[in-house]
Amino acid sequence: MAIENEILITLAAEIVEAHVSNNSIAVGEVSTLIEKVYDALEKLGVPTQAVVEKPKGAVSIRASIKPEHLVSMIDGKPYKMLKRHLTLHGYTPESYREAFGLPSDYPMIAASHSQKRREIAKTLGLGRKRKAPVEPVVADKPARKPRVKKVVAELTEG
Repeated sequence: MAIENEILITLAAEIVEAHVSNNSIAVGEVSTLIEKVYDALEKLGVPTQAVVEKPKGAVSIRASIKPEHLVSMIDGKPYKMLKRHLTLHGYTPESYREAFGLPSDYPMIAASHSQKRREIAKTLGLGRKRKAPVEPVVADKPARKPRVKKVVAELTEG
């Protein structure tokens, strides 16, 4: 600790010396300048506690959920899907919910958009089990030989 104190005094003296050599200062102010510089250097080593302020949403939670869209708490704009918007602002769905005090079941996709996608999936047949493949029917009779045309027969004879 004594070594750190000596280093701080030396640094403060060098800083004040450089300042005084370029600026005119009254003799009585030099001691207060040394004190201020020393205190500032001493505070540099102490970590400060950052006051983390919880961000306030642009709208209320209830007003942010509409059937056609979700209103972003970040900028107050409507979106059908929030995930890409959140990624642009450095949030994940979990961190977004936590940052703005949203419930864990808060939707990330608007209800109408989800319904539309559900209908499209149903029309495409997604989510159904596949039908069993149809086995080819084996014929009892042997396959017929194809008829050779008369012209082809004449060419082979002649």
